[in-house]
Amino acid sequence: MRYGLKLSQHAPVDEYRAVWRIADEAGFDHVWNMDHFATIGGDVSGDVFEAWALLAAMAESTSRVRIGCMVTGNTYRHPGVLAKLAVTVDHLSGGRLEFGLGAAWAEYEHTMFGLEFGTAGERLDRLEEACQIIRSLWTQERTTFAGEHYRIEDAVAEPKPVQSPYPPIWIGGSGRKRTLRITAEHADAWNASGAGPDEFAELSGVLDAHCADVGRDPAAIRRTVQVRLPEQPADVLPTVEAYARAGADDVILIALAGTAEAQATAAAELLPRLRGVDRR
Repeated sequence: MRYGLKLSQHAPVDEYRAVWRIADEAGFDHVWNMDHFATIGGDVSGDVFEAWALLAAMAESTSRVRIGCMVTGNTYRHPGVLAKLAVTVDHLSGGRLEFGLGAAWAEYEHTMFGLEFGTAGERLDRLEEACQIIRSLWTQERTTFAGEHYRIEDAVAEPKPVQSPYPPIWIGGSGRKRTLRITAEHADAWNASGAGPDEFAELSGVLDAHCADVGRDPAAIRRTVQVRLPEQPADVLPTVEAYARAGADDVILIALAGTAEAQATAAAELLPRLRGVDRR
């Protein structure tokens, strides 16, 4: 199993730097931020930094750990712009980017900037089109695409990513019909945020069925989950063990702003025990 750290987007810059340093030095496999333009969970007026600018800083502030956004809101940026951002971060990091993408859900963030929100189905349509566009821009000399939501004409995208054929694509979400189908078709990893171990196992089975439908080996898609660190980080072990038995390949431990450095330090001390978790 692989383990990551994630810091909520509402943290000050110094706290971010501390978590990145701990993740890099302690031997975590990956470290993550999140993508929002306003704070979530009620009060929207807190401090929030732009996710991909933070990823560029993460690339320069670390040397070993893989980095990513869990997950980028597809509707916030044109897929051509997002593909270019990702390639830039992949080069800055020497090929350590994990590319997280989701359909987006925060309506207020769209309303305040005049971004199209649409229905859940429309956002999933846009996600599916974006996956096709981004993969083409990363691998083809020129890209032309005519979809319902995006049109690209003879687009050049150089340089290509450091990683070949491209950075691993993580899709976040638990929609059984569309999200998991898009995951089966386009992703290298699936992240289920908020699903308990039993639901995680059930959803993973749904993903397996979609893989069979599209002719994809289900073993090619890593199964990942996010878990919030409790007040006593060692208390997370039974939860991690339950997810391991449910088939999780990666567990991302979420540290909260305000206490993130202390939580990350405690999680680093716990990492050897996490490495010993039995997946049977």
